[in-house]
Amino acid sequence: MHTLALPTSTTMLAWVCTRYGGTDVLRLRTLPRPVPGPRDVLVRVLAASVSSADMRVRTQKLPRGFGLLGRLAFGITRPRQPVLGTDVAGVVEAVGRAVTGFAPGDAVVGVAGVAMGGHAEYCLLPSTRPLVHKPERLSFVDAACLPFGGLAALHFLNKANLRAGESLLVIGAAGAVGSAMVQLARHRGAHVTAVCSGGNVALARALGAQAVIDYTEEDFTQDPQQWDVVADTVGASSFAACLPRLTEHGRYLAVAGSLAQVLARPRGTRRSIGGPAAEQPEDLQTLMGLAQAGALRPVLDCAYPFADLPAAHAYVETGRKRGAVVVALP
Repeated sequence: MHTLALPTSTTMLAWVCTRYGGTDVLRLRTLPRPVPGPRDVLVRVLAASVSSADMRVRTQKLPRGFGLLGRLAFGITRPRQPVLGTDVAGVVEAVGRAVTGFAPGDAVVGVAGVAMGGHAEYCLLPSTRPLVHKPERLSFVDAACLPFGGLAALHFLNKANLRAGESLLVIGAAGAVGSAMVQLARHRGAHVTAVCSGGNVALARALGAQAVIDYTEEDFTQDPQQWDVVADTVGASSFAACLPRLTEHGRYLAVAGSLAQVLARPRGTRRSIGGPAAEQPEDLQTLMGLAQAGALRPVLDCAYPFADLPAAHAYVETGRKRGAVVVALP
């Protein structure tokens, strides 16, 4: 537990990643509160996700082939953006004079993306970033569960052009991306097979998967079945290994793959799809609309107090979380 002097009206508490390394590099500090420019929205953060992206930036444990690219993108010796946190839910504190559609007091969900800044009492979001009103049926904690996994899942399903009646295999179906992908694919009318551990079989079925493979008991690559789309959300397989399990025009989604998987060339009519997931405002609006309608369920593993953010990081780093991990602010 960390304690610090209470912030003033011009300052805030924020977790700062002082360098790359273990959770000991995270420090709770008082920083100047951001001041919104003409097109910015200042959000008082009530919940923020602690995702695999945050863990990877802190540790620089990136998929194979992305080490140098990661340092160039995030900072050579320490994070260029020291306050991590990509997704927030909270209340609008102030808006710039050119902002329309949002006003102080609005409950919102937003994505800071690579600019980060979500692990603080206040987060500044340009109005061009994905920022939408929070669905009334969701708590702030539940709302913060959805953007990271949901946006990635929606992006890759769109890239694969998954259609009703097609079959999809989701590797890592209990994670943040996988749990969203199962639900979004079922909403499209696809037949979904989930791959997860035995302890997550019930969750995968509850999310809508019609079939579930326990990877501790069965190797799906040895299954005679084929799928139109295979989505590897955790980097556990490869295009080459999944090739025999793809239909004639099958697509392999390298959601968390190595650089080699992202750059893999098509094999006949079968192809691999990789690269970073786009973060579009309209996609976040789609996700929140589905959540409000009850078609997309937040999967919350646990919510930590803001003061215990290093413990949340440590838990995410174990790779055993189900759905999302969130820190909640008073």
